Amino acid sequence: MRPKKVILCVNDNEQELSVLKFTLATNGYCVLAASSGQEAIAVFSKTPQIDLVLADTNMPQMSGIQLAERLKRMRSHVPMLLLGDTQGAGGEMHVADAVVARKNCPSAELLERVKVMSVRKRGPRKGAHRIPQDDVLAAAS
Repeated sequence: MRPKKVILCVNDNEQELSVLKFTLATNGYCVLAASSGQEAIAVFSKTPQIDLVLADTNMPQMSGIQLAERLKRMRSHVPMLLLGDTQGAGGEMHVADAVVARKNCPSAELLERVKVMSVRKRGPRKGAHRIPQDDVLAAAS
């Protein structure tokens, strides 16, 4: 049996967070929840097996965009999916791997996006050849 993918959901709206948790959990995901950016950073730093971060763009104190920037600095390989209004964000959305407009996104579409993004593998793919670094090559010769 495959291990469940671990998703960190971040939303300051308790009702929206509950709906996200329920939707993801009933579709086979292990869901960690945080109600603020600071709480999400604490969970993210303590849980190395997170496969995806799903965050609301509009949160007080720390927006989803600011959160994605901080988390990408910690572990750039973890996909970030922002959920919410993308209007007025300017060029700041580049930190997220994807942005989904909440108003126009049915649950099935969100689940499909989560599925695709959460299967990204960490590190080199199985069977991929690793290219040695220059200092390793110099030591070998």
